[in-house]
Amino acid sequence: MRPSGRALDEMRAISIETNVTKHAEGSCMIRVGDTHVLCTASIEERVPPFIKGSGLGWVTAEYGMLPRSTGSRMRREAASGKQGGRTVEIQRLIGRALRAGVDRVALGERQITVDCDVIQADGGTRCASITGGWVALRLAVNALIKSGDVISDPLISPVAAVSCGIYAGQPVLDLDYPEDSDAGVDGNFVMTGAGDLIEIQMSAEGSTFSSAQMSELMALANKGVAELVAAQTAACQ
Repeated sequence: MRPSGRALDEMRAISIETNVTKHAEGSCMIRVGDTHVLCTASIEERVPPFIKGSGLGWVTAEYGMLPRSTGSRMRREAASGKQGGRTVEIQRLIGRALRAGVDRVALGERQITVDCDVIQADGGTRCASITGGWVALRLAVNALIKSGDVISDPLISPVAAVSCGIYAGQPVLDLDYPEDSDAGVDGNFVMTGAGDLIEIQMSAEGSTFSSAQMSELMALANKGVAELVAAQTAACQ
């Protein structure tokens, strides 16, 4: 039934390659099927003005898609002089998601910026960015621990995200682009490694969904996030 031939509860192939850039304190290339995202984490010994002097750390994110990450070339947002609304919304989501897994007191008064650059898009770029972004963040924090700049580990839990939706009347896990573009309902589930919810973005397009279907999607999301967390853990060992 699915264009890819996958089972309803089957994830795309997941791979996470770490330390892919020379200069960033943490980096990885995450591949979820044909969606590929380069994630880097950069440590700065400063924080935004609104928390300066509070003793709290900060984690933020930036997101972008390369011009030929999709089927036709997109114009660089820098060329138009401003970011699009979609870009701003996604990078705020990534930042919120990652901060939910951080003890900001233990991090200390410093900022870690996670940059997520989509090399190739085939659906689920924000979910891959969150999942890969956490790996880059984990590696950057490891560097702080190794140098003695932080005493206790400020990362409370892994954070990962997966898409689920209703395609051709059936709840499915991890939508690729052909499914995402034709799904009656689609959503993004952001969760901790313990299965606690951070954020759900759900919308119906052309159809509605029942509470029973929502429960099915939630079960699929739990399965998918567990697989993603296992991949994150393996990559960081």
